[in-house]
Amino acid sequence: GIGGSFPYGFHISVINYPSVHIRKFINETWIDRHGAPLHPETIMLLWSFIVSVYGIGGFLGSLCCGYLTTKYRKKKCQMFTNLIMLVAALFMALSKTAKSFEMILVGRFLYGIGSGFSLNIHPQYVGEISPKKLRGFTNSTVAVFLTLGKLTGQVVGLREILGSEALWPWLLASSGLSALVQLVTLPFFPDSPSYLLIQKGNEEAC
Repeated sequence: GIGGSFPYGFHISVINYPSVHIRKFINETWIDRHGAPLHPETIMLLWSFIVSVYGIGGFLGSLCCGYLTTKYRKKKCQMFTNLIMLVAALFMALSKTAKSFEMILVGRFLYGIGSGFSLNIHPQYVGEISPKKLRGFTNSTVAVFLTLGKLTGQVVGLREILGSEALWPWLLASSGLSALVQLVTLPFFPDSPSYLLIQKGNEEAC
């Protein structure tokens, strides 16, 4: 759940809080480069791209998920997804230092790809590895962690925590922690029984 539906919920809610600071950062970056401010409508357009590119990345991640999980197994794909999330977090964390709003755009796109993968893998994987008695409970974790992600994004996005002008890059990068936790713990989880039987032909392991 932490690396599954949680990031999706987190990134939907968290982007609203630093919006003023990011728009200001875009304008300041442009002034540093070209010596003149951007028109407010252009700033709003660039901000809209930053918000919406997450959905484009999510769409591409969802499209690729079916083929890649069949070929490379769900656990391995989820681990690779965590690496994408960590790269995205790095882009976010360094964007202000590098004075590049384009890094925020790239980071949001990578977050979208990662979330598109995770949201598809999560219900499939937990449904396959859980025993029958717990299957209903484990499938409900999709909705629980999605809501928890939204709540966490709202809490850490408060001005008193990470939503300030000085800390907003760390706010956007903070979901890298959930990716790191899952990257470390996921190797200890079992492989999907369907993968072991269909792809590997290992009936005993299944």
